[in-house]
Amino acid sequence: MPHRRSVLSGGLAFSLWPDWGWAQMPPGQDVAAILKERVDVGRETMGLVAAFLDGDRHSITAYGQSGSPDNRPLDGDTVFEVGSITKVFTALLFADMVLRGELAPDDPAAKYLPGSVRMPDFEGAPITLMDLATYTSGLPRMPSNFAPKDWSNPYIDYTAERLYDYLSNHKLGHKPGKHYEYANLGFGLLGHILERRAGKSYEELVISRICAPLGMEDTRITLSNSMQQRLARGHSATLAPVANWDFSVLAGAGAFRSTANDLMKFLRMCMNPDGPVAAALRMTLSKRRPRAEERDVALGWFISSQFGDEVVWRSGGTGGYASFIGYSTKTRRNCIVLSNAADYDPNILLGMHLINAAYALPKLRREVPVDPAVLATYAGRYQVSPNFILTVRAEGARLFVRGTGQEEVEAFAESETEFFSRVPDAQITFARPERGAAPSLTLHQNGKHLPGKRLP
Repeated sequence: MPHRRSVLSGGLAFSLWPDWGWAQMPPGQDVAAILKERVDVGRETMGLVAAFLDGDRHSITAYGQSGSPDNRPLDGDTVFEVGSITKVFTALLFADMVLRGELAPDDPAAKYLPGSVRMPDFEGAPITLMDLATYTSGLPRMPSNFAPKDWSNPYIDYTAERLYDYLSNHKLGHKPGKHYEYANLGFGLLGHILERRAGKSYEELVISRICAPLGMEDTRITLSNSMQQRLARGHSATLAPVANWDFSVLAGAGAFRSTANDLMKFLRMCMNPDGPVAAALRMTLSKRRPRAEERDVALGWFISSQFGDEVVWRSGGTGGYASFIGYSTKTRRNCIVLSNAADYDPNILLGMHLINAAYALPKLRREVPVDPAVLATYAGRYQVSPNFILTVRAEGARLFVRGTGQEEVEAFAESETEFFSRVPDAQITFARPERGAAPSLTLHQNGKHLPGKRLP
């Protein structure tokens, strides 16, 4: 069966079905139209690739631009940074090493670090490898001594020495195994421990024990010449081109790159566990620890239980890309979504919706122009809480916002008074100006509505 292509404004949308049949698409949904709307209307990204699997049959739908030097069309072989999907590979590698008897789940992390490292504990309770793999180590999301020389490539200069120094001087605030906290630090540390135990690099281990058995030749940290030629250009949440990310000691948290076709090989194994990786996969899903929002965590994976369904999933985001992989254990529907922009929250919601339509699509935010004179009335400082101030700056027809201790982000207008940022996902409503200045605003984020009064 030949490829079916249709030209749409703003990019090329196509769906590809292999010769052996039609993959089952989400019921009642025109995937190409959804992708087009997210790119052209919502301007959430430059381009999207969505992939679905139904038994041996699969489909790939793409829309938008790769942004590569030759503007190579997006397809199933386009390479993206997949960010925290890497954590699933780290968890699988950990499970594989446990099953081989190379280490034990309850081994203290300190056992595999140099003796000079004073690994923190909580009232004598050590951090175990299982704690690291289930986001419950008690360590924070990121180390406090994470201070990149270049924020466009932030992880490259965070070395083992800096990690060891942080661990040796950190005090845990929670008992390991009891408290969920998202874990870039924890999974980076776990990947580092695994490579120390095996005497091989983290990338070598993942390739030899996961990628090679599954035939995933385009899932790598180090790009081959072919992968480099097929790499989509990464973009910020404002769609500005950005640099790719490189990792040092924290590679286990988010260093891998991949393609929709390669991830589909991985998804096929998840849907029908068989072969040398299957036992490790089953182990990653066998241990679950609860967290909020009707979501559990397993080893690397998140598990959402809503609408009478159970979805196993993992998302990823770097400075220029967003990724999603997931499947329903009940309906068997599944999805991979790869984006070459950093607007990762809508990407997660899109992936969940394509698996189960009961999960709402993210609100489509439409930018509108606002008179620069109106924007100028919003500039100022607003007290949201005793320790948190929003500083608003107008620059011609653009508006920028900075929270205390945070980087400045651009805010986009949905109306003359309502604005949103892409990363983080937040909205601001300004009060109508009085005597040439807005007297207050309201910050909307994480379901909270926080008023802030203008400071003199």
